[in-house]
Amino acid sequence: MNRPRLLDLYCCAGGATRGYQQAGWHVTGVDQVPWPDYCGDDFHQGDAVAFALAHGAEFDAIHASPPCQDHSLLTRSNRTRDGWTDRHVDLIPATRAALMASGRPWVMENVVGATLRPDVVLCGLMFGLRVFRHRLFETHGFATLMPPHPAHRGHRVAGWRAGVRHKGDMFAVYGDGGGKGTTEQWQQAMGIDWTSDRQAIAQAIPPAFTHFIGEHLLTAVQVTA
Repeated sequence: MNRPRLLDLYCCAGGATRGYQQAGWHVTGVDQVPWPDYCGDDFHQGDAVAFALAHGAEFDAIHASPPCQDHSLLTRSNRTRDGWTDRHVDLIPATRAALMASGRPWVMENVVGATLRPDVVLCGLMFGLRVFRHRLFETHGFATLMPPHPAHRGHRVAGWRAGVRHKGDMFAVYGDGGGKGTTEQWQQAMGIDWTSDRQAIAQAIPPAFTHFIGEHLLTAVQVTA
């Protein structure tokens, strides 16, 4: 049986891709730069919005994770500093327009604080992971119910803060300082086993997130087929 085809825009090394594959999708990734460790079935290097406008309708569904730096807490903090030059560009509006133009069901993901409709908000605790990694998902053309969100109480992120080293069962998967964990610990915390590239892991979302969403999306596509 042929798997339905999903287009993963801004795919990086494939955190979202792997989850959709686990849910039963054939995934084609698009990114501006090459990712040697990309785990998808096909890869195209190029502009994600341009590719979606030209080829989005050829797929059964689309996922997009526009770069999140424009909406991150660090960027918002930096914008309050005198002399800081803001070079971040908000790609969400152009991406949303390209997704709508495809006429296909779609998902767009980003950090909390991004200008997305929060149809689904996922946390690593929902899937037994050792990262919080809260992410917003705006969906179109199908519905997804949120799983229960376990309380954060009792969980602590390991690392240095304000000169004190804290022990914890969770990891902050970004940056290089602060005792944030080894590469192997990051891999285990995120559920990523196909790459040891710390930059790739730091930019990824846990595959468990899109495995969950991908199953709902697959059902919607099969029902309308």
